[in-house]
Amino acid sequence: EFRFPSGIGPLKNHHIRYLQSRNFDPDEIINLWELKATGPISRLDNIDYKNRIIIPYFWDKQIVSFDSRSISAIKSDQQRYKACPADRELIPHKSILYGKQECWKQTGILVEGPTDVWRMGTSSFAVSGIKYTNQQIREIVRVFKRVAVMFDNDPQAKLQATKIVAELRFRGVDAFRVDIKGDPGSMKQE
Repeated sequence: EFRFPSGIGPLKNHHIRYLQSRNFDPDEIINLWELKATGPISRLDNIDYKNRIIIPYFWDKQIVSFDSRSISAIKSDQQRYKACPADRELIPHKSILYGKQECWKQTGILVEGPTDVWRMGTSSFAVSGIKYTNQQIREIVRVFKRVAVMFDNDPQAKLQATKIVAELRFRGVDAFRVDIKGDPGSMKQE
């Protein structure tokens, strides 16, 4: 049975400050992506989800899973991202694409995760990390004719970007890699 963590609600000031620190417009991001938040106490199936932004994953206009982003300033405090427990997902998040399905056209920008999608806009989509699944490849091929792959600028991400470009080209998609400095989610909005 799908469920969000306990203690979920609207974003509070500290969540909003986190978004601002990443140069996001909180009002725009919260409304467009239907973000929620947790406070100092939040659990689901004995997993701690405290002080996180909850990122719903929609598929065919239904919430089917979620990811969560820690807003902790202490890097070693907790995992940056924690996904929904697998047995709670209506559809596994690694078998679908994160983004606004209803906005996708024939050309899209493939990025790693939700914050990258927020930065790149509604024509982008994410595979939730640098690893991707065959189901995700099938979905990309079903929807897109042309795909720019824009992963982070580290060697492992570049290797995975090259691999997914080859997979997509093999299946008839006009795919190519776009190299940037840093990661898409940290780029300036301009």
